[in-house]
Amino acid sequence: MNATLRLSAASLRAHKRRYFGTFLVVLLGVSFLAGTLVMGDTLKSAFDSMFGRATSGTDAVVRSADAITTPDDAFGTREPVDAALARTIAGLPGVAAAVPGIEGRGQLLGADGEPIGGQGPPTLAGNWIADPDLNSYQLAEGRVPRRSGEAVINRGAAKAGGLEIGDTTVLRTPDPVRITVVGISTFGGEDGMGQVTFTGLTETDAARHLVPEPGQAASIRVRADSGTSQDELVRTLRPALPEGVEAVTGQEITEENTDEISGAFLSVFTLMLLVFAGIALLVATFSIHNTFAIVVAQRTRENALLRALGATRRQVLGQTLAEAVAVGALASVAGLAGGIGIAAGLQALFPAVGFPFPDGDLVVRALSLVLPLVVGLAVCVGSALHPAVLAGRTAPLAALRETAVDVSAASRVRAVAGALVALAGVAVTVAGVLAGPSTALTGLGAVAVLAGFVVLGPVAVTGAVRVLGAPLRRISGRLARRNALRSPRRTAATATALMIGVAVVSLFTVFASSLKATMDQSVSRAFAGDVAVQASGFGAGPNGLSPKLAPALAALPEVDTALGLGQGVARVDGSGRALTVADPAALGRVLDLGTVDGRIDTLADDAVAVSRDEADKRGWAVGSTARFTFTDGTTRPFTVAAVYEEDGITGDYVLSRTAWEPHRLRDTDRVIAVSFAPGTGRDAGKAAVERVAARYGNPEVQTRQEYADSSAAGLDIMLTLVYALLALAVLIALLGIANTLTLAVHERTRELGLLRAVGQTRAQLRAMVRWESVLVAAFGTAGGLVLGAFLGWAMVEATAGGTDSAFAVPPVQLTVVALVGVLAGALAGWRPARRAARLDVLRAIAAE
Repeated sequence: MNATLRLSAASLRAHKRRYFGTFLVVLLGVSFLAGTLVMGDTLKSAFDSMFGRATSGTDAVVRSADAITTPDDAFGTREPVDAALARTIAGLPGVAAAVPGIEGRGQLLGADGEPIGGQGPPTLAGNWIADPDLNSYQLAEGRVPRRSGEAVINRGAAKAGGLEIGDTTVLRTPDPVRITVVGISTFGGEDGMGQVTFTGLTETDAARHLVPEPGQAASIRVRADSGTSQDELVRTLRPALPEGVEAVTGQEITEENTDEISGAFLSVFTLMLLVFAGIALLVATFSIHNTFAIVVAQRTRENALLRALGATRRQVLGQTLAEAVAVGALASVAGLAGGIGIAAGLQALFPAVGFPFPDGDLVVRALSLVLPLVVGLAVCVGSALHPAVLAGRTAPLAALRETAVDVSAASRVRAVAGALVALAGVAVTVAGVLAGPSTALTGLGAVAVLAGFVVLGPVAVTGAVRVLGAPLRRISGRLARRNALRSPRRTAATATALMIGVAVVSLFTVFASSLKATMDQSVSRAFAGDVAVQASGFGAGPNGLSPKLAPALAALPEVDTALGLGQGVARVDGSGRALTVADPAALGRVLDLGTVDGRIDTLADDAVAVSRDEADKRGWAVGSTARFTFTDGTTRPFTVAAVYEEDGITGDYVLSRTAWEPHRLRDTDRVIAVSFAPGTGRDAGKAAVERVAARYGNPEVQTRQEYADSSAAGLDIMLTLVYALLALAVLIALLGIANTLTLAVHERTRELGLLRAVGQTRAQLRAMVRWESVLVAAFGTAGGLVLGAFLGWAMVEATAGGTDSAFAVPPVQLTVVALVGVLAGALAGWRPARRAARLDVLRAIAAE
């Protein structure tokens, strides 16, 4: 064993440059993984600390016991409690103070008139609580609101909106309310709770604008007397509470906030980063495997001599694996340091790009150090295992050969096996799409298709490189094509790393483009109006529109119909569902709901209209009965009076406003569909609508196409993030190409010297190596585009859930991906080409 280790150490010292590419690839992959884990730990700790500070003075919270959650709202919706209950609680033994917390949605407009924090995060408003121990926000500047129209805003909102103390602005509640900023607050010592904005009003203003009826509150916050524990306080409160109202400890509220605000988000965020780290490491395995395969092939004579001198197969195998362990360990340790640096950089970068996560020191847990180290070692050693086994099988007679024999030519067995695996994968993927659809079956098929592509690589590379290299007529291009074909397995393995990166990029590009096309198709089919009015921001916005706006628009002479689509929530046969609240008689004038069974225009107070997809899932038809449980605890049966086809705008359930009125928590419209009167031009009608909308907080007035585009705006943000994260995987793949070419140049030193001796110029030699890199990259890019497009189609269909979906292949974006892949291949070949051109001719010819 000692001799094996000495040989490994001597080989590493003598051939450091050979393993530099592998070292760099492992370092990058481990850095990404370690950075993700450290950042996740840091953010979770920061959120825990922030929420702990914010609620440290609240010992108990009294609230409605039941919360209705929907797929789009994990926080849930609760019925308000009686604000007068605070006076009763304040008189109980062990209670030091009890104040009502009146909370609701309130979107703050900045100094430029644009909404602050309008891209999805909650925008909150409430009464400013005078007791500093019970107020989650702390006054940092100015004073508390004392008169109607005065407000305190959090510092993050003030910075984002360019607002200062003394400024006047508008708060959408959803009715526009003029407020004057008299104070600036912080949340748990931070500028705010992430991108969430908060506006603190007087209790009178909050009761007037934020709750359905005066005298209601979202909750009652309670502070205990000294010496009374939170559990003792809750036990004291429970007997005094009415039915349907509960008391929970402040610690439980802190844990809920952490789980709901930070836990769910951070879990998804960290999981997404870990997926991309896994893709990067998968790409790295091909690059590492290729490096060791080339090194083992170059050391065939050396290993054969060792075997001839008495070395066993196990010793030769151990030498190669020891080198892999050394490279993997050094790169993984360096990657841990790099990961901590990445986490620190992201912690500073996120606030600069609009994601102000809480401040705090980096938190590095043991798992965040051990896991990347183990993964880095496993990836490096696992990738080198097969080449090491081949090295151990080197026959002593191989020492008599001049060069290594390349036995990697495409075999019939490989072709048949690869074709069978690929076809089986395609069949399983298509079955997953058509039967169900089943995302699990589709995913299994996708893995099989990828495996089939990898196995078929050396078979396909011969024909593909000949086709891709056909336009290269000059001698440098022809030589590059022959060099790429010299070792099909090596070329295929090098290209596969890039193929995976391009495939994932193409998959998400096709998926996002298809989702946008589906949304556009759905809106185009369902929206029959001329313009739509909606709150600014991603989707419908969290705050909604004033219910007074639709009647004001309907009164315009330029407008024929203005239909407000309200929003509600109920538990339908046990599961929380979002509801659309509207005037049934006006639905058909501005929305096209497709084929409708029954009558939707005469929807009664005890009836509901349901989308066809939802009705099919629940086995309903016209005349069926559905039981709705509202946040006030009321359970009512509703008759399915209509089943409609197009649910792109209305969602799955439509109730009349009179049916919703007894159970409403807040009367808002998420969008208003407007159709113009006959003879009214689009520009004139839109201008008239905008003039009225300006009086109600200036929401966006959009044409049909603008409305469709805004519905899909979040996909562009997602796609940009995906591209940024996948850049590392593509970079690792390109490093693999550069490393393979560098080793190939070393392997062909004598050949290159002979080419220079017979008249090849430095420029021709550089061109030959660069074109070889381009051909490898073009092969990987082409395979990635085909694979990504197919898997993108499967992903679109499998996630459609049986609903209509539009599959769209964006030619411009995929062309850009192809060009970037080929150009990056040329860049990857720059350094190996430069090194090859600088070889000394005589020394190269004399090389072994």
